Amino acid sequence: MIPFIDLHREYKEIESEIVDVARRVFSKGQFVMGEEVECFESEFSKYIDAQHGIGVNSGSDALYLAVMALNIGKGHEIITVSNTFISTADAISRNGAKPVFVDIDPANYCIDVTKIEEKITEKTRAILPVHLYGHPADMGPIMALAKKYNLFIIEDACQAHGAECRGKKVGSIGDIGCFSFYPTKNLGACGDAGMVVTSNKDLADKIRKLRNYGQSDRYHHDFLGINSRLDEIQAAILRVKLKYLDKWNHTRKKVAATYNRLLSDADLVLPIEKEYASHVYHLYVIRSKNRDGLQEFLIKAGISTLIHYPIPIHKQGLYSYLKHDYDLPVTQRLCDEILSLPMHPWLKEDEIIYITENIRKWAAPLRLDTKG
Repeated sequence: MIPFIDLHREYKEIESEIVDVARRVFSKGQFVMGEEVECFESEFSKYIDAQHGIGVNSGSDALYLAVMALNIGKGHEIITVSNTFISTADAISRNGAKPVFVDIDPANYCIDVTKIEEKITEKTRAILPVHLYGHPADMGPIMALAKKYNLFIIEDACQAHGAECRGKKVGSIGDIGCFSFYPTKNLGACGDAGMVVTSNKDLADKIRKLRNYGQSDRYHHDFLGINSRLDEIQAAILRVKLKYLDKWNHTRKKVAATYNRLLSDADLVLPIEKEYASHVYHLYVIRSKNRDGLQEFLIKAGISTLIHYPIPIHKQGLYSYLKHDYDLPVTQRLCDEILSLPMHPWLKEDEIIYITENIRKWAAPLRLDTKG
């Protein structure tokens, strides 16, 4: 079986360093928000080119705290997409606000920037683009709309560590950037972890308090907060892995290029990289009109695949109160066609050849329309 991701291979590459930092943390006896967290916050925010980094429990909490820090709540709306992980919309709803879904670009699967302005109302407070699968959303037009309508920008960069939009690292472009370090991410911890980045000092100070019960000092609570602190052991591990992130992202690009070459004449839609973007291929996602048949065929061949995501958020029971009144044809079609192939820096060329040979055996003769 070729697994979708192989974290054991990652561990074997950096085993000695991981063991060393684990010993360092245990020898100090501090396990929550200590020196390792402070160093990682500084190192990661510098990598992203943001002035402040705030380590939190998860990418979901990073998004939740970002919305909370901007005082967005009941009676407010945030524009985002439906083809993403539930935490994007969940962060909006848990703060009492309403997610307003916009359709996506059929070429890169990120928010369709031409569809945003028509959704802006007097209730709109922010735009929340998702840099999906490692490909950046087109931030230029989004930032222009934010300036025109005086809106905040929260970047969901949970799948895009190191990706760039016109030469700038995603997460550093809007008011706040949110990252997940779930183990399968391009930069992954050995458990849950996340970070908020911003170059706004006041927002950074507020989020630091919000993640720790609203405390300005021990037992001094300025406002309602939550418990979303980053563990020392996770920060220490992430510090090790951060040194390898660019190398691993480069290897992901090489894996994607090999996939592209070997599948270039297959009857599928392959991922693209827009001219403004630097894609980091958190996922390698193809499209087929008979996606389920292809997935079943690959399973029988011993190839693990996943679907990100089979049910769009606006069709989830959680959001039944929206009455499914959204017209998102591209989102719905892609949710029925997308399939994620194995993608990680340790994927061997013979494994890629085996995967692509099996796909080419199966691929149907009819090409898909990539223009929407």
